[in-house]
Amino acid sequence: TNPGFVVRITQAGLDYAHQQGIAVLEKELAQLKLPDISGDFRIRHVGKVRYEISRLDLRSFHLPYSRISLVPNVGLQVAISNAFAEVDGNWRVKIYFIRDHGSFDLKVENIYIKINLKLGSDASGKPTIDTSDCSTRISKVRVHFSGKFGWLYNLFHSAIESRFRKILESKVCENVVSSVRSELQPYLQTLPVTARIDAVAGIDYSLVAPPTTTAQSLDVDLKGEFFSLAHRSAVPFPPLALAFPPDHDRMVYFGVSSYFFNTAGFAYHGAGALVFEITDSLVVSPRNGGLCRCPYPLPAPLQLEKMYPDMLMKLRLSASSAPFLNIGPGGLSLKPVVDIQAYAILPNSSLAPLFLLSLVSNVSAVIDVKSGHIVGSLKVGRYGGGAAKALFCPPLSAPQVRTLQSIMNIFASSILLPHLNARLDQGFPLPLPDRIQLSNILVRFHQ
Repeated sequence: TNPGFVVRITQAGLDYAHQQGIAVLEKELAQLKLPDISGDFRIRHVGKVRYEISRLDLRSFHLPYSRISLVPNVGLQVAISNAFAEVDGNWRVKIYFIRDHGSFDLKVENIYIKINLKLGSDASGKPTIDTSDCSTRISKVRVHFSGKFGWLYNLFHSAIESRFRKILESKVCENVVSSVRSELQPYLQTLPVTARIDAVAGIDYSLVAPPTTTAQSLDVDLKGEFFSLAHRSAVPFPPLALAFPPDHDRMVYFGVSSYFFNTAGFAYHGAGALVFEITDSLVVSPRNGGLCRCPYPLPAPLQLEKMYPDMLMKLRLSASSAPFLNIGPGGLSLKPVVDIQAYAILPNSSLAPLFLLSLVSNVSAVIDVKSGHIVGSLKVGRYGGGAAKALFCPPLSAPQVRTLQSIMNIFASSILLPHLNARLDQGFPLPLPDRIQLSNILVRFHQ
């Protein structure tokens, strides 16, 4: 399935995420719990030596050199080099009648860690991440014992260093796997796969496929589809292929196809939300205090003033079909058909139909991104085309239709457009995980 919405994270974006992630991992590794060590071994001409290492305290774990890389068709790889750690603890040793104890300092240097991360998606369309491979290699361990019998410690310090090396190598990867599952995976799950917009519609941001990696970027394909909250139905048109321009300078790119916007029109139209009624209680005309009291001379043979003297009018504006939007290098445009049905409100509050007017307009849209939301505004060009007819009198002539169109243009522009723009100014949320804010935003249009 083609996506209606694509998120592309470039190497620059991964580098920033890597800075935050390494800081978390460094903190996690500094909290490693190391087990006590005990054992015995025989020393030639000396005999069996029994030792105990306890109360190990990992004072620090530093990851000064690291990088996250894209592995095409596989996922991500994190490489850490020249890491180092410091450990304090107590020791106790026994050989024949000799007993001693004290403290020690351990320095672990030249730690190399390689982590492979596999990306996927779950049944709900949320992204997943797990460790597919982890390896740790430690090339240098130095231990310093404090105590009276230095010659004795030198006999078994190599054995202690070897034990520490093996323990740390296994513990580091153990902790990395745990950190990915307890920190990174839950964080990715904060990506909203559905977003409620208002009482009418929501957006489906679920993944249509697992994330894919290339040598330049990580792409996440999302459904990007509006749907009615009351009754979700299949969209009658498919999403077309969305091709990204070859830009990789910014951290993150959002690709939004016309499918995304057109499913919004389909959802709102299907829910009956693109219907607006105008009465005298809603709109006041500065000319005579009531817009619906025929403030403009209506063309003959309508003669509404004579047939319905001093009566209010009610206008019902509706889209005859879901508006269809096009995106081109110049921006967004659409040509909606607006039906305007006029009624006279009789003294008994019933409605007498007067005329029906269909208008075709040229509408351009401007969009921007503010506070993590896509916001926009509409600008209406000249209305034209369409047809008009009175429901109670002979057909109208072309000049009469044009006069009605001119009058209805004022209604649509002054009532319908501000209402839609007020809604568009509230915007629609972008699919962002928790605590992510966008800056230095640039919006471009492509064919």
